[in-house]
Amino acid sequence: MVITIPGHSSSALAAAILRFPATHRRFSTRLMAKKRFSTKATAAGAPADSPASKTKPWLIVGLGNPGKKYNGTRHNVGFEMVDAIAESEGISMNSASYKSLFGKGLIGNVPVMLAKPQTFMNVSGESVGGLVSYYKIPAQQVLVIYDDLDLPFSKLRLLPKGGHGGHNGMKSIISHLKGSREFPRLRIGIGRPPGKMDPANFVLRPFNKKEREELDFTFQTGVEAVRILLTEGINKSATFVNTPKTLEHLG
Repeated sequence: MVITIPGHSSSALAAAILRFPATHRRFSTRLMAKKRFSTKATAAGAPADSPASKTKPWLIVGLGNPGKKYNGTRHNVGFEMVDAIAESEGISMNSASYKSLFGKGLIGNVPVMLAKPQTFMNVSGESVGGLVSYYKIPAQQVLVIYDDLDLPFSKLRLLPKGGHGGHNGMKSIISHLKGSREFPRLRIGIGRPPGKMDPANFVLRPFNKKEREELDFTFQTGVEAVRILLTEGINKSATFVNTPKTLEHLG
């Protein structure tokens, strides 16, 4: 179902959804199947008066730029992580809300909303601020996922709050949340540009085959980190993120 946003026609939003399909992933079905099944079973069996129905939802936002031109680029890893969460948890991202591609579902017993702002990166706060205000989501339950030049490639870092670190998308979000920095963020390392390359050009470069394989592993780790965050808290999730892992560990 498409939600009509004041000032935006439903046909325009529908066109946006068709224009920006979810990025294809190469996740291992075997690694994800067990958790996907248990989450779907919980969602299907949750009655209206269950704890899940009374819990304030989490808003999980992935940052990126809309359009095919930017698919698969470094600046769009936030989009890809949200796609990974949606795929693994069986959450459809086929509606629109406040200038974002949007989906609702459960992770464990916790209601979640997934969003990929369809503004451009530098004005992501226009979408996030609207969603937070409309759905009355506490700042502590807004997880923002985005790329970070200052982290080694494919490394994750989860923090309960913080500044923008020079990231324009985060600057915009903090501004539209009335200056609040009290929301968790999951940063995905994309590494530094080689030589004297302009960072603005570097973040719009695609990944090579080897990098893509590493990222797929990173996304699997990130999906599990989000599950732990929602069901067990940020301390356990941060410990999980910062503990070295192998593919066998995730399986």
